[in-house]
Amino acid sequence: MRYLDGLGIAVTTVDHPAVFTVAESQDIHRAMPGAHTKNLFVKDKKGRIFLVVAEHGTEVDLKGLHKRIGAQGRLSFASAEAMQERLGVTPGSVTAFGVLNDTEGAVNVVLDERLLAYDMVNCHPLTNEATTTIATADLMAFFRSTSHEPLVIGLEATDTDGDGQDR
Repeated sequence: MRYLDGLGIAVTTVDHPAVFTVAESQDIHRAMPGAHTKNLFVKDKKGRIFLVVAEHGTEVDLKGLHKRIGAQGRLSFASAEAMQERLGVTPGSVTAFGVLNDTEGAVNVVLDERLLAYDMVNCHPLTNEATTTIATADLMAFFRSTSHEPLVIGLEATDTDGDGQDR
């Protein structure tokens, strides 16, 4: 919060019981305006790490995503140890704000273009026991201030006929 304040970014944070899934957070979502995020911490076969920040209702096309983000081979979930090392969080608390702890720039941020349709975005503030509301433009400014320019793309699954081919 001090970092955001230092950037002149105003946020609102609400404390709540720990939530680990989108389903568990539905009551919280209803009480807070704006988009809510879900986050995937993944790696490719070369060990490159990606933080995928999606609108909570997006069905992420994880099988085909590697092609669209320039990853080498299919993506798999990174370890809890890598999560702690790179983002400073534990499983269940992955958040867009975690890149603050990635001082080496090892994490590539992929942002769901659906989030840009909202004025406000809700993310965990490095813990799943609270939710922080930030203006979407300020979230982008935060990413840039940490040298993590996000790749903004559509993350929604696009395979409409089930043949495994992206459209």
